[in-house]
Amino acid sequence: MAYTKSTNTIWVVRVPVATVWTSPDSPREIDEKGLSASASIKDWLKVLNIENKRALCDDNLVQSQLLLGEEVLLEERTDSWAKVIVPTQPSSKDARGYPGYVPANQIVEVTSEEWTEKKKAVVQRKHTALLDEEKNPVMEVSYLTALPVVEKQGAFVRVLSPDGEGFVSSADVSILSPSDQKTKGNGEDLIRAGESFLGLPYFWGGMSAYGYDCSGFAYNMHKAFHYQIPRDASDQARGGKEIPLDQVQPGDLLFFAYEEGKGRIHHVGFYYGNGKMIHSPNVGKSIEIIDLAGTVYEKEQCAARRYWQEGEKSS
Repeated sequence: MAYTKSTNTIWVVRVPVATVWTSPDSPREIDEKGLSASASIKDWLKVLNIENKRALCDDNLVQSQLLLGEEVLLEERTDSWAKVIVPTQPSSKDARGYPGYVPANQIVEVTSEEWTEKKKAVVQRKHTALLDEEKNPVMEVSYLTALPVVEKQGAFVRVLSPDGEGFVSSADVSILSPSDQKTKGNGEDLIRAGESFLGLPYFWGGMSAYGYDCSGFAYNMHKAFHYQIPRDASDQARGGKEIPLDQVQPGDLLFFAYEEGKGRIHHVGFYYGNGKMIHSPNVGKSIEIIDLAGTVYEKEQCAARRYWQEGEKSS
């Protein structure tokens, strides 16, 4: 069923992490824990083995992910599925943003004014709890989850969640106004943010602190310092500022292509400095820092781009 947008409302994600699937037929029986209105990505990840995770990529089942409270443009909706566009994830697949499908029960319609015009509490830890009125945990949410602020109450911040008000720990969030988001970080800031995720397992399509893919890692470390870059590595390689490979600085993105750098781009990582790279490698591995010399990456390196700005420094 096609959906006609109201001028006063928007659709947002109501689960900690919503997976954007390629089609309604993409999920397998083993993916059931990631599809409900109370979906837990931690529980879903527990039942997936290496082969199950690899198939998400090899069989083109998953496109991306969204965090609690993120907006989607709703195109069509049935009882089970919603066809959406993700406007905050630029993509060559659609000029409006990243396209795909999410379970219909994982999004909800909210009033646009109360959602978009308030300060946001942005999670700065890998995970934190969203609490109810009695301060009991309702759900665990990811790094960079951003929820409208109702008021600060000592050790807690009262926030608006898609299903009502709740609380988060003041120590776990930064409160940002729209003007605060004009203060961006530099390349070193991106690297420091990335270092905090060393050891986090790779997850295809991953866009949360429960697992990033290579371009999701690049996207989110930029997002942490208010840079919006394309979602996929191939698109990331066409944006930003082109940097000669012999002039890269920490925080620049390095791109890698098949056929020893002459074919299709298949990977992205951050230049770490001193000939090293920090990246999210592939299924079965975790975010790591490696020396490029003597690796397949050294042979496949094909381009570098810079999205951070000289002289910028996070506050």
